[in-house]
Amino acid sequence: MENNLKTMIQEVVEANDCLLYDVVWTQDGSMKILQVSILDKAGKMDLDTCAKVSNAISDKLDALDNINYEYYLEVCSPGAERELRNDAEINGAIDAYVYVKLKDPKAGMDEVIGYLRQANENEVVVEYVDKTRKKEVTIEKDNISLIRMSVKV
Repeated sequence: MENNLKTMIQEVVEANDCLLYDVVWTQDGSMKILQVSILDKAGKMDLDTCAKVSNAISDKLDALDNINYEYYLEVCSPGAERELRNDAEINGAIDAYVYVKLKDPKAGMDEVIGYLRQANENEVVVEYVDKTRKKEVTIEKDNISLIRMSVKV
């Protein structure tokens, strides 16, 4: 059922001009929660879009009636500091502000915060500021333990 559920949700999300980030079941006490994280095609999210997609998913789930227990549907943004989990998400974040945690330090750094300027199948290039000077560092993807969006403060 899980794969069919995710496929159905993805179809509804895409029909509403959004991208599916994740579908997860969580639990709060005795209440099961079906959490659907989405983004619009520009990588952003607003409450009106969440509500519209939530209603569409709810209508489809009600019509299928294949979940045999009570649950709560939560449609939300994956968050401003969401993890970039694959090449497509990394490529979609070009020119975005990111945080990169390295497995092995590079140029004396074990983390880099800056703008993701380039990405290919093997590495990413991040532009960062060091003592008021812009610099770039190329990081091999196999040296990345975490890459996520970051909020610039």
